[in-house]
Amino acid sequence: MSTAREPQPAAPRTSSGPGRALVAVYGLFALAATARGVTQLVTQYAEAPLAYVLSLVAGIVYIVATVTLARGTATSRRVALVAVSVELVGVLSVGTLSLVDPEAFPRATVWSAYGSGYGFVPLVLPVLGLLWLRRTRPQPTTSAPDSSASSSSE
Repeated sequence: MSTAREPQPAAPRTSSGPGRALVAVYGLFALAATARGVTQLVTQYAEAPLAYVLSLVAGIVYIVATVTLARGTATSRRVALVAVSVELVGVLSVGTLSLVDPEAFPRATVWSAYGSGYGFVPLVLPVLGLLWLRRTRPQPTTSAPDSSASSSSE
């Protein structure tokens, strides 16, 4: 009877299967948030500079997440983990502050009220992103034990 473990199947790439949909949604939000932030900063900066800068920051975070999730290399996975974590902290922080101190946000950001203006997708997206990164993380490789060391005479 062999005690060698069967090799673990390779984890799916971050951009395969459901990851394709995740990358597509991130791409859509990257485009929407960046365009919104740039447009607002150029045309209405004086009305709510903090809100508009935060919308642009959200767009940049979404761009980084989109590109790194699509690439799926070891380095891009680490960058994606940071970007998606920053996104989660951002949406929770800005969402809470926008409800606690609405005067600080006279205009909505992508992350205001936890992304309520976008159907709460900005709140759900980083959670899904972190779960997907966890699900697709590479498994540690296990080597089979040396067959000569494990053989014994009975």
